Amino acid sequence: MKSLTEYLTYNVKGRRGFVNISSDVRKLVLKSKVQEGLCLVNAMHITASVFINDNESGLHHDYEKWLESLAPHEPVDQYEHNNTGEDNADAHLKRQIMGREVVIAITDGKLDFGPWEQIFYGEFDGQRPKRVLVKIIGE
Repeated sequence: MKSLTEYLTYNVKGRRGFVNISSDVRKLVLKSKVQEGLCLVNAMHITASVFINDNESGLHHDYEKWLESLAPHEPVDQYEHNNTGEDNADAHLKRQIMGREVVIAITDGKLDFGPWEQIFYGEFDGQRPKRVLVKIIGE
């Protein structure tokens, strides 16, 4: 069995944002030389997410609006967590909704996606570098 472990780093300049990381993950699948297997992509920070969906700007806007309605950033004093000196309780909640990781099948040496599927890094408390783990295993 072959395996590859790599760490990607993203630094979203704003507080929140979505980054299409599909091409970065595809490059690692090629590097791994795995033809049949699995690819785990995992946000390694508790205020960031990895998810799969369509790469459509209207959808990203809808996510932003929806997430902010569920867990608004302000007022920051609405959250017990922020009493610790942080101001990112909303980011923790948004990550919980959007998820921590995805697993994608590798078939014939390629990510085995549906027609519109792409991998996204979701940032909810940005402005600093954060890591994403990519672990590929298979034959």
